[in-house]
Formats: sequence, structure tokens, C-alpha cells
Amino acid sequence: MSKNKDTFINMVVSLFVITIISGFSLGYVNELTVGPIAKGKIERKVVALKMVLPEFDNNPVEEVIMLKSASAKDSVEVYPAFKNGEFVGAAVIGSTEKGFSGLVKIMVGFKPDGTIQNIEVLEQKETPGLGTKMKDESFIAQFRDKNPSTFNVKPTKDQGNVDALTGATISTRAFGDAVQMAYDEFMLNNSSIIALKN
Repeated sequence: MSKNKDTFINMVVSLFVITIISGFSLGYVNELTVGPIAKGKIERKVVALKMVLPEFDNNPVEEVIMLKSASAKDSVEVYPAFKNGEFVGAAVIGSTEKGFSGLVKIMVGFKPDGTIQNIEVLEQKETPGLGTKMKDESFIAQFRDKNPSTFNVKPTKDQGNVDALTGATISTRAFGDAVQMAYDEFMLNNSSIIALKN
């Protein structure tokens, strides 16, 4: 009986030691990767900003504005763009959880009047070959140089102006929702964004 008890105690001690070592190892690896992951996210945002905004000479990442919004769980990120001290537009992160597979997160670049300059998809988990086509040039081109005040960002199936992705109407609706949310936040806060450089 005591031999079984000793074996059990040895197993418990061994398991405890393995758990402690594993925990410290995971913590160490996490510390090593936190910096590079954060740096990678910032680099991706900088690339996206250059894709969606008119030409600018300020640093939008340093001047980011975090806005509280009723339409988003988290604060909405707004990146103002200036050229020679003049407001040339802003990039707004729009998101929705209404995608076919959940989160759809995009960066929408707006000109000062609210016209869409360009859009970059930041995150999505849509069905490969269907909803993932929201990143395609042919789909995004429908939104360029359009102002959501006169261009309905919903699919034509919902009386909007957007040709839906084939077999991915839900993804198209989610994309439109994210665009509309970004536009609404931009227009609601336009004057305070412009006032930044004054």
C-alpha cells in the first residue's frame, strides 16, 4: 500500500513541476513575442493608411483619435491626415460582428466631404472563395469615390447600390455595415478632427 502511495505522490510532484516549468516557459515566450506582434500591427496600419488616404505629410498613427461610439464595443479609431497643415481626410476603422463567420474589420479612408478614397480589409474570417473576396479589387472599387450620403452601401438585394459577392450576401451586408459605421463616425466628428491642426 505504501508503495502505491509513494508512486502517487511522485506523480503529483512530477506533474506540479512540469506545470510550473511549462507556465514559466509560456510566460517567457509571450514576453519575447509581445513587442514584435505590436510592431507588426502598427506596420500593417501604416501600410493601410497609405493605401486608403489621400497624400499626407503628418503622422496619423501618432495623432490617432479614439472615439466612444454607440455602434461599437470598443472605441473607434480615427486617423486624421494633413498636408501642409490642411486637412485632406481621415481613415476610420469600421467593424461589425455580423459577418458570416463573425468579425469584419475594415479601414475606410475619407476625403474631407465624406467621399470614400479607398478601403482596406484589416480582419475577416469569412468563407474562403466566397466572403473572402471582399478584399478583391473588383468589389472594393464599387465604393471608391462614392459618398455614403448618396450611395447606399447595402447590397442591391436590400435596395442598396452594391453588387453582392456571389454566394456571400451576408458578408456583403457586413462589409456595408462596417463602411456605414465608419462614415457615420467620420461625419459625426468631422469638425473636431479638422480642428486638430488649428
